[in-house]
Amino acid sequence: QAQVVESGGGLVQSGGSLRLSCTGSGFTLDDYAVGWFRQAPGKEREGISGIRARDGTTWYNNGVKGRFTISRDSAKNTVYLQMTNLKPEDASVYYCAADQSFNYLKQVLTTPAAGHTGLDYWGKGTQVTVSS
Repeated sequence: QAQVVESGGGLVQSGGSLRLSCTGSGFTLDDYAVGWFRQAPGKEREGISGIRARDGTTWYNNGVKGRFTISRDSAKNTVYLQMTNLKPEDASVYYCAADQSFNYLKQVLTTPAAGHTGLDYWGKGTQVTVSS
C-alpha cells in the first residue's frame, strides 16, 4: 500500500535542531508536492512548509521562516524538514502530506479549517518535544 512515513522526531532542548524525514513508499515522491503540518493537543492544525514537485518552489509559515528548511532527496524518495533554533512552542506532532497539486496542498497548508482527507497521502505523524 502506497504511503508516506514520517521519522526523526524526538526530544530536543530549546535552541536545538532536528531533521524530520518524510519517505514515500510505493510511489515516487518526486512526482508530488509535499507539505509539513503540525498539530498540538487542543490546538488547531498548522501548515508549516511545502515544496512543489519538479521546480522545488517552497512555501513557509511566517512563524518558521529563517529557522526551518524543506528539501528533497530524490535518491532516497524523501523530503526533509530541517528545524533549527527550536522553541517550546514548536513542540507538536508533525505530519507530512503529499498531493499531485501544489496549489491544492498550499490551500490546505494555509487554511487550518480545511480538511486534509482530500490530499493524496497523509502520514501518521512524528512527535517533536522541545524542553525549555
